Amino acid sequence: MNKIDLHAHYVPDFYREALLAAGHAQPDGIKAIPEWDSSLALQTMDRLDVRTAMLSISSPGVHFGDGGKASELARLVNEEGARLVAAHPARFGFFASLPVPEIDAAVEEVRFALDVLGADGIVLETNQQGMYLGDERLEPVYAEVAARNSVVFVHPTTPFGAEHLALGYPRPMLEFMFETTRSIADLVLSGTLGRHQGMRVIVPHAGAALPVLVNRIELLLPLLTRDGEGEVPSVRDAMRGLHFDLAGAPVAELLRALLAVADSHRIHYGSDFPFTPVDSCVELARRLETTSLLDGELREEVFSRNARRLFPRLAHAERPQQTPGDQSL
Repeated sequence: MNKIDLHAHYVPDFYREALLAAGHAQPDGIKAIPEWDSSLALQTMDRLDVRTAMLSISSPGVHFGDGGKASELARLVNEEGARLVAAHPARFGFFASLPVPEIDAAVEEVRFALDVLGADGIVLETNQQGMYLGDERLEPVYAEVAARNSVVFVHPTTPFGAEHLALGYPRPMLEFMFETTRSIADLVLSGTLGRHQGMRVIVPHAGAALPVLVNRIELLLPLLTRDGEGEVPSVRDAMRGLHFDLAGAPVAELLRALLAVADSHRIHYGSDFPFTPVDSCVELARRLETTSLLDGELREEVFSRNARRLFPRLAHAERPQQTPGDQSL
């Protein structure tokens, strides 16, 4: 079975250098920036039986405090993503990075990335310089994405100025899950999804804590209503419209909870390579391949069919002959 991986990252050499220059040698508290090149990515994809990987820049994104440099770096990583896709159109896709919170520059980059470079969507961190996904300042960005019926892939990052919340643990261990829950809840409760119905949103890590908090959030929605204002959007309804990737370790408890509240046609495979080591990716894929929670047709839906519906171009791309360790890139 050929998987389609919607949660995979790329780390071009110039991006690694930018991280180091900005003081992110250990981004989000992890030990080091993982090794990555296209040859290693293709070898790993073959080992995982991944036909196509949607590449994105991971946390902390491209904005390190200087708006001009963020715009330049976003353009560089997006052009590199487009180059990788052009070299291997059936093996790679990419989500474009934006210099948020520089909104005008971000809108310009959305247009360039989607209309010129042919990006498969955009990636937004759960917050950028403290701007969360429900922030009204992001409306122009969402409008451009929705007008093209395109995709927003969400990736967790460290809360801005609040590294202490992780209590000294690597942020991907715990805080990324809380951060994703916080930001997606804000996206839903702000009414953003209702205003931009052409936009498809992919939530990482099986929805983080949202699948088990839906009832609590719904119970307390009356606290958010005010006289003369419309109803607050239902998180339960939103869960049926959002897309989710299964990067991380969702089997079995979290996957069971996700299947209870999400549309199974909107759940997708994700590896999180290279920030998840290869051997761990293999083991996590094995768990998904063998769990009884994905019996029959559902397993194939999650591994590939759902992604082909979300990205129709993938249904028509033929897999080229690829030698592991190809150095052509």
